[in-house]
Amino acid sequence: MPGSDVGTVVLAAGAASRFGGPKQKLLLPSVLDAARAAGLADIVVVEGAHPLDDLELTDARLVTCSDWAVGPGASLRAGLAALGDETASALVLLADGPHLDPRAIERTLNHRGDAPLVAATYDGTRSHPLAVNRSLWNSIPDEGLRALRAALIDCADLNDPGDIDTPDLLPQSLR
Repeated sequence: MPGSDVGTVVLAAGAASRFGGPKQKLLLPSVLDAARAAGLADIVVVEGAHPLDDLELTDARLVTCSDWAVGPGASLRAGLAALGDETASALVLLADGPHLDPRAIERTLNHRGDAPLVAATYDGTRSHPLAVNRSLWNSIPDEGLRALRAALIDCADLNDPGDIDTPDLLPQSLR
């Protein structure tokens, strides 16, 4: 169970142009279910291109990033700014990863002290979740955390969270 010094930012601000509509509305509930199953409490969802206020976010706070088009770093900075001063590290999740395994969240958080940035990998491919120490929060580039070096945590034995960019990649259960 994460401590009170851990916050969670779910990035859901993109335009989803390749998908053709607000995929966040379809995929975000699965990501939030995984976050809850991992015991995450302080959850911030960052919206941008598409308003998400019609979703049932009973245990998550919604933050709007007006400059979402600048890049994922802008969205992440908006989410981090919404976390409390006591937050020492943030878990970063992507709204378009519906197969996120709560064990990947736990494993990533267990390694958050290994480096300022920790990222889960699946079969050698860097993915999410990510854990970012507060020491990096003021240096998040516009292109996001992908631009920064991370300690890699092997999660190949778990389900890859996925990256749903087009409707044909949408899991059958969400169609």
